[in-house]
Amino acid sequence: MDQDRINRFADATGDHQWIHVDPARAKKESPFGDAVAHGFLTLSLIPCLTKAVPVRPRPIPGEDGGQLWAESGPVHGSGEGQLPRPSAEHAQGSARGRGGLQMVSEVTIEVEGQEKPSCVAETVSRLYF
Repeated sequence: MDQDRINRFADATGDHQWIHVDPARAKKESPFGDAVAHGFLTLSLIPCLTKAVPVRPRPIPGEDGGQLWAESGPVHGSGEGQLPRPSAEHAQGSARGRGGLQMVSEVTIEVEGQEKPSCVAETVSRLYF
């Protein structure tokens, strides 16, 4: 993740909190020792990051899906060693009218050199054929 992308996301959302956009201050005052990406930026990259990720099937009987997410660890803005690695488990799929399919998946975004994942999200996608 590079600082330019973080700054552009801050401009798009109006979230210019110093922990994201002021690397010098973040190095001195942040508990992470660097500027970090917005949690919603990491979350918004899921479709891009998971395009080529094989989805592992994981049945969850009776569960109806949702859109919950939790940011667990930071994605630093310096870009050094910060290569997000996605993985996804298919929770359930169901047919939708007119050639559609709804899939609920659990997506985990990990970063090299970081013990905890940066993002764990349950996503709901609809595909139409």
